[in-house]
This record gives sequence, structure tokens and C-alpha cells, in this order.
Amino acid sequence: MIRILIVDDEPRIRQLIREHLEHAGYECAEATDGSAALASLSAAAYDLVVLDIMMPFVDGMTCLKEMRRRKIMTPVIMLTARGEEYDRISGLESGADDYVVKPFSPRELVARVKVVLNRTLSKEQTDGESYIFGGLSIDTVSHSVRIDGEEAPLTPKEFDLLVFLAGNRGIALSREKILEKVWNYDYFGEDRTVDTHIKMLRGHLGKYRGCIATVWGVGYKFDPDQI
Repeated sequence: MIRILIVDDEPRIRQLIREHLEHAGYECAEATDGSAALASLSAAAYDLVVLDIMMPFVDGMTCLKEMRRRKIMTPVIMLTARGEEYDRISGLESGADDYVVKPFSPRELVARVKVVLNRTLSKEQTDGESYIFGGLSIDTVSHSVRIDGEEAPLTPKEFDLLVFLAGNRGIALSREKILEKVWNYDYFGEDRTVDTHIKMLRGHLGKYRGCIATVWGVGYKFDPDQI
């Protein structure tokens, strides 16, 4: 059974989320802050984490960054306060897979959970193709990217984005298409999500950043001739 860790310092929020996720057929566990979440993730395997940002002691953003530092790549859906764009962008930059704004609809949260799980679980079953472009290598089995032999510190979402672009090399892809295929969810025109990740991805590609080309009026494309 798919296991989900719910991390929030408010008992009523945890209960609300748990009731809806269990009704949808998932097994749930709870943690009251980031420290407890890290302990749970170290002790047991989970398929997804629902992680609140605003918590005492160890907050959600710190927890997420520590997860990725420890190479815990469990998918994460962040819970953010309404209108806190900085939190959403910071969460995505730190490796979150999606976010839901409080106050939220439990049905929307369950829908986003299903989308993230469908993408990540199906990817585990179908991964196997790798790409090599000069000194840039992309290994979809180990989920790693190497630049001239050195591993690049990509977040899971940056890795997914690079794989999608490389798999469609030479094709100009719109932001809407990238959102649909990489995030597998309609972000209601939030093009900045793509732009933010493209900027971060280019930064991690270093001298090969030019392979991610901007196609003005359209979106982006992967150009191996720039490597």
C-alpha cells in the first residue's frame, strides 16, 4: 500500500488530511514538525510527504532542504499560506514537487497527491534511457547528471525537466507543454514556475547552460549543439 507522511503542527489539519487520504486508499502516518518528519523518514519508507511550511522548531522549508541534503528524494507537496509567493518559489527551488495553498480544498489536495504519485511511481517503472551529449551525461536509472564526470546537484524536479527537454531535443516547447508533461498538472498559467526552474537548471549545468535555449514567443528547447 502507498504510504504518505503528513507533517503539520496543527492536529485538526493532520486529521483532515489523513481522513481524506485514507478514504482515497492511502496509508498515512503523522509528524508534528520537521524534526519528527526527518526521524520518520530515516526509520521507514514513504511514497510521498505532505509538508507544512509554517511549523515551530524545525519548519517545513528547513526539513525539505535537509531531506534533499541527505539524499531523501521522496516526493513532497508543500502546504503554504495564501499569497506567500516567496514560500512557493523557495519550496520549488528546494526540491518540492508541488504545493497547495492554505486554506485548501481536501479534494484538491487528494487530486494533487494522485498526480504526483502517478508521475513518480510510473517513472520508477519506465526509467531506463540515458543520454550523453559531450561532457553532459544524464542517467535516468540512477537519476543523476554528470558534467565532465562531476555530479551536478539537481533537484528531482530539475532532473525531470532536463530529461524531458533532452528527450525532445531540438523541439521548441511551450511553457504550457512543459507544465503539462513535467508537472503533469495545470498550473493555471503560472509560467513563472517553468522560468524559475529553467534558471536554476541552467545554473547547475554550469558551462553547458547554453544547451537550454530560450525560444522567444514560445518557450524553451534543448540544443545539444551548444554543448
